[in-house]
Amino acid sequence: MEGTAAPVVVGLDNGGNSNNATVLDANGKFLVDRLVETPSRVQEGPEAAVAALAEAMENVLALTGVPRDRVGAVGLDTPGPASATGVISSRGATNFSQPAWWGFDFRGALADRIGLPVIYHNDGNAAALYAHHAHFGAEAMARSSVAAIVGTGLGGGVVERGQVVSGAAGMAGELGHVHIPMHGLLGEGQPLPYCGCGFVADAESVASLVGIERNLLPYWLTRYANHPLGTVGSVSRAAKLVRQYGVDGDPMALQIFEQQAMALGRLFTVAANFTDPHAYFVGGGVVEASAEFRRWFLDRVRQHTTLRAEQAAVATFALVPDLDMAGARGVAIAAWKTLAS
Repeated sequence: MEGTAAPVVVGLDNGGNSNNATVLDANGKFLVDRLVETPSRVQEGPEAAVAALAEAMENVLALTGVPRDRVGAVGLDTPGPASATGVISSRGATNFSQPAWWGFDFRGALADRIGLPVIYHNDGNAAALYAHHAHFGAEAMARSSVAAIVGTGLGGGVVERGQVVSGAAGMAGELGHVHIPMHGLLGEGQPLPYCGCGFVADAESVASLVGIERNLLPYWLTRYANHPLGTVGSVSRAAKLVRQYGVDGDPMALQIFEQQAMALGRLFTVAANFTDPHAYFVGGGVVEASAEFRRWFLDRVRQHTTLRAEQAAVATFALVPDLDMAGARGVAIAAWKTLAS
């Protein structure tokens, strides 16, 4: 790098429609305080998507006035499943369904394109890492946390002493596919929920938008026969409307979110007995709602999490902050850690 100016890192959050970018400086300050989005072009295939990420980086650098030669590293996150080094699953993924994506080294291709080191995490791990550092600040390297990100699926991450636990194959923190007990969670006559991964009764089969569409809403509409969502015509469309009904206090929608909160509580109970974290974070579309609903939902998750007295005395439950920017910020933090070391 030229000159004596301190280096920066760029965080790139890749999504199905948009890339979000941020810049983190040597003082730990993010130089943008809002979404900076550009089209991701993932449906056009790997070559177009890699070019779009390079353009997203150039765009955010121009926006912040940072010369490219000050960039020391780049962080990249994508939806999973992918390996710990950013190779898309050999079976593809929701956002990467075209054969050209199967087994594609996304991280490596971006590094070759921009000529800089690229550090990779999946989007759940990236959001978990940001939540951890934003919450604990200077104490982050001495704390642990678990985060559940409820979106179309259920992502998340485990952070130990400020570092994401990736696992041997990069599959650690796949919280959505942890099996949870269903006794007392399901209503009378409610079928066992199934997940798109092939599992039955994992956390994602309940706590996700897909879980609402496949498993929860069809059942509850049989209990609320005259509910307006029963006349929408498409279960998929109706599922996307459930959150607003919940915010408005609709009894059926609250039954659905009560089941989701219970599922997350049981998932966190597993985490309590496995990693015993200092903090439990909840994020995703389920809490992108009114402040009152967010508080209600987080409180229900807390009540459904079974902790020992010693754990309850030191554990914190919190929402993932700045969720729309959490992915880009999380991988920027990861990139900075790598650069600093």
